[in-house]
Amino acid sequence: MKIQLHNIKISEVVNGYSNNDEEGVVGYGGKLNIRPKYQREYIYDDKHKIEVINTIQKGFPLNVMYWCINEDGSYELLDGQQRTLSICEYIVGNFSVNNRYFHNLTQTEQDKILNYELMIYICEGNDQEKLDWFKIINIAGIELAPQELRNAIYTGEWLSDAKKFFSKSGCIAYKLGDKYMNGSPIRQDYLETAMDWIRQRDNIKSIDEYMALHQHDHTAASLKEYYQAIINWIETIFIKYRKEMKGLKWGTLYNKYHHIDFAPQKLETQIAELMKDEYDEITCKKGIYEYVLSGDERCLSIRAFKDSEKRAVYERQRGICPKCGKHFELDEMEADHITPYSKGGHTTIENCQMLCRDCNRRKSAI
Repeated sequence: MKIQLHNIKISEVVNGYSNNDEEGVVGYGGKLNIRPKYQREYIYDDKHKIEVINTIQKGFPLNVMYWCINEDGSYELLDGQQRTLSICEYIVGNFSVNNRYFHNLTQTEQDKILNYELMIYICEGNDQEKLDWFKIINIAGIELAPQELRNAIYTGEWLSDAKKFFSKSGCIAYKLGDKYMNGSPIRQDYLETAMDWIRQRDNIKSIDEYMALHQHDHTAASLKEYYQAIINWIETIFIKYRKEMKGLKWGTLYNKYHHIDFAPQKLETQIAELMKDEYDEITCKKGIYEYVLSGDERCLSIRAFKDSEKRAVYERQRGICPKCGKHFELDEMEADHITPYSKGGHTTIENCQMLCRDCNRRKSAI
């Protein structure tokens, strides 16, 4: 890859600036593609944007940026998108610094910004060299997320369509499922999560393999429909929303249980009772949702018996295992619920028995 340093004024970069979700983001007289397909969404918060403008106003140097030149003489921004967007968005009046927009500045202050020279390395190379550069460059101190790196590799119509649905601010995936999802669309968390769920359903080894299989599809319709089916399923069988529902592995649960005909009102009654937890035994309230679907008590992380309770029960039994009738030391025995939690038993000393390890394992296996 050939690399040559250029000093380019901000006034030249912002010339012809346009930021349009459909048409893309361009600058430099329409010759610079500021957001190529492999680039991340705009993620800078107010603090970072203001720091960029303050740096320029003080005349301090920004970190170098990288552009790639294309065969037709146009350019792609390889590194520096967040800083470039911060500069352009400030100059066109989309945010203020210290309560002053660009148009509120004196002519001298405006000229100082517009005449500021950015240090830009213009690179010439093939597509693979561009992507290799993109993956190793440190973008203004904000590390690329794994999904952002995948997006740099598996570009195409399919990814563009998927990102419109899963990766934009206020995107459809966010509007439908924000209550149930963790993370941020623009950091690719929604897209990554949805693909992880669907690749499990399709028995595909990894997200990378899923993206490779679909890279040249024209649309991401199957992924979008799958995500919408998950959200519809959640809202059909769980008739009341609780904060514990956010961030669960809903796609995994959907894959396992969506074919079962659950009674929503019965599930709600069971969930409400478990949420009360009058004996304060459930240490993972979020696990209640998987428990009512699967019946697996491990989802609840039931509180263990205290050491003092184990000792008291051991002394009560005089060290004898009630299953095999043999004597054991305390550290050779394990606490067990006489009546299982699923059958109404609770983690109380009255419902505790000390079993030897072998007997406890055999009982757990039944």
